[in-house]
Amino acid sequence: MKLLLASCLSVAALSCGQVQPKPSMPSKIPSQETPEKKMTYPLARVSDVVDDYHGEKVPDPYRWLEDSDSEEARAWIEGENRVTFGFLGEIPAREKIRKRMTKLWDFERYGVPMKEAGRYFFLKNSGLQNQSVLYTTPSLEGEARVLLDPNLLSPDGTVALTTYAASDDGKYLAYGLSSAGSDWNEFRVRDVETGVDRQDHLKWIKFSRPTWTKDGKGFFYGRYKEPEASATYEEANFFHKLYYHRLGTPQSQDELTYERPDHKDWMFGSEVTEDGRYLVITVVRSTEHKNLVFYKDLQGKKGSVVELISDWEAEFSLVGNDGPVFWFRTNLNAPRGRLIAIDVRSPARANWKEIIPEVKETLESLNAVGDQFLAVYLENAHSVVKVHGLDGKLLRVVRLPGLGTAAGFGGKRKDKETFYAFTGFTTPTTIYRYDVASGESTVVQRPTVDFRPEDYETRQVFYQSKDGTRVPMFISHKKGIQLDGSNPTYLYGYGGFNVSLTPWFDVRNLVWMEMGGVLAVPNLRGGGEYGEAWHEAGTKLRKQNVFDDFIAAAEWLVENRYTSSSKLAIGGGSNGGLLVGACMNQRPTLFAAALPAVGVMDMLRFHKFTIGWAWVSDYGSSDNAEEFKALYAYSPLHNIKKGVKYPATLITTADHDDRVVPGHSFKFAAALQAAQAGDAPVLIRIDVKAGHGAGKPTSKIIEEAVDRWGFLTRVLGM
Repeated sequence: MKLLLASCLSVAALSCGQVQPKPSMPSKIPSQETPEKKMTYPLARVSDVVDDYHGEKVPDPYRWLEDSDSEEARAWIEGENRVTFGFLGEIPAREKIRKRMTKLWDFERYGVPMKEAGRYFFLKNSGLQNQSVLYTTPSLEGEARVLLDPNLLSPDGTVALTTYAASDDGKYLAYGLSSAGSDWNEFRVRDVETGVDRQDHLKWIKFSRPTWTKDGKGFFYGRYKEPEASATYEEANFFHKLYYHRLGTPQSQDELTYERPDHKDWMFGSEVTEDGRYLVITVVRSTEHKNLVFYKDLQGKKGSVVELISDWEAEFSLVGNDGPVFWFRTNLNAPRGRLIAIDVRSPARANWKEIIPEVKETLESLNAVGDQFLAVYLENAHSVVKVHGLDGKLLRVVRLPGLGTAAGFGGKRKDKETFYAFTGFTTPTTIYRYDVASGESTVVQRPTVDFRPEDYETRQVFYQSKDGTRVPMFISHKKGIQLDGSNPTYLYGYGGFNVSLTPWFDVRNLVWMEMGGVLAVPNLRGGGEYGEAWHEAGTKLRKQNVFDDFIAAAEWLVENRYTSSSKLAIGGGSNGGLLVGACMNQRPTLFAAALPAVGVMDMLRFHKFTIGWAWVSDYGSSDNAEEFKALYAYSPLHNIKKGVKYPATLITTADHDDRVVPGHSFKFAAALQAAQAGDAPVLIRIDVKAGHGAGKPTSKIIEEAVDRWGFLTRVLGM
């Protein structure tokens, strides 16, 4: 659930969109029904498409479903939604869940403030607004005014604010908008004082944010060429370019700052150092945590780009600079992270200096604020925040409210304050101001939610996976439950792309626990909870470790009487959808229900669409003979077996998701429906105006959550 609200298959935003759907057309689709099945599904034509992978013939009978705009596919989509919503509409508990979900969601919540030129900028949602609104104020104690309200940009709330950055003088705001969940962004520039947009309008932007030059005259950003109209949401994205946009000029006049036509898979992030002297270019080529670092001296008009770090061996994330000395958080020779300094005047590796060494906790983020380093670590998947001097000396540990997740701590070298958010499974996200000098935290905004946190509990357990690896898991539920195997339990996982699942507050989780459900979240290999080694242990030829970890978590919950197989549901989104698909194939009788969302289900063709090629670093590729064997062995689509009794399944996707294209879920649903030997339903819920998850309006989030929990009440007998 957490990862459905943001980019899932990720290094930053590359990880695991959507356009206005075509007008629906009346469809007359024949149905297929077998005597042993209770459900009647739309007929999915079986084609004779067969691919040859290194001598292995692999059928792909539902290839036609990859084209979600074809007349045949649109008819199938409409037919599937009729079946699904017909089933969901008959669930007695659905309306009650909707009312409670809506009531609980209706609370005021804030984002972490940022400060520029003495002015604060922050996001706020009054409760049920489809999109959070951007406010600005010279004082957090004073009245704030609306600077940008995305809810006014579309009648249904499907235009989302994706990124924003204020110029150093606080006069202008460059911001990005996305429509219907697409990864494609359009950038505009707003005058902060008047609240009026300037004429600047930039298009065909993905995986980028605006980076202002210190004079406020323009900003750097990355973009792709305009795609063919028919392939806007499926075409693979290559040949990223970094541009500089000067305010008041058309995009056609933007200055090309950097490109590498010899490396079509390179993508460029940009950052201007706080002193305005350097443009630092981060080069990535996939979701692997390895990158290059180049820089350009902005003092010289024709300064060339210098390759500072030119080997693909580790991750380097710019923390800040002290003149020509750059600080980087890196996992080079430190899988759990450390801080180093590189002087660009003597950049040879022998001259690099370590400032903060690697420790037993995993270094998640690092910022230079108030002439101190604020470091957020993970200790067994929950946050610990340490403060170091510029010499690396440990000054203090920030007191946090409990076991949970802290995020934020941004700012500038001379700032006297910074802000952070703290959240947990039963702790609504609270915003704090942190005084850098005193080390004291004070509450800026604590939400009021209609529940009693003291009625719930969260504990962390450790269990052994198939190969003996010790894996942590959070378990949250109402206090006083009986461990008699009767509790409906939702086991949620991800396990990929170095993404860490840490405690977070979510109304959907709360409603599930109010209903008597148990929430279990294991920290699977493939994630980043224990650093790069933990991540790599769940990648490529070792991906089966992730599934083994998840299955072992389910077995632990059953053995320890939290639940039983007849009451156990599994869920996950994006890479987590792949997890669910693989595990329900491998152990269909261990689970009663499965909720795979926007999943990567075809592991042989994922790299052929949009940004899917960037995931090869985690998954491997079917173009490689050895990796093909590993992928084929667990690919959810290719391991469905006819005659097996599969768990009750509700697949969710969007018809124009341009991150994990919906063909993955479409083909998986068609194959699973055809193979299902039991009476358990196999449904697919296809949103016709949403993308992969980021920017989804509140109304749609609630609708989907109601359908998920409603489905589970019916199939788990709640």
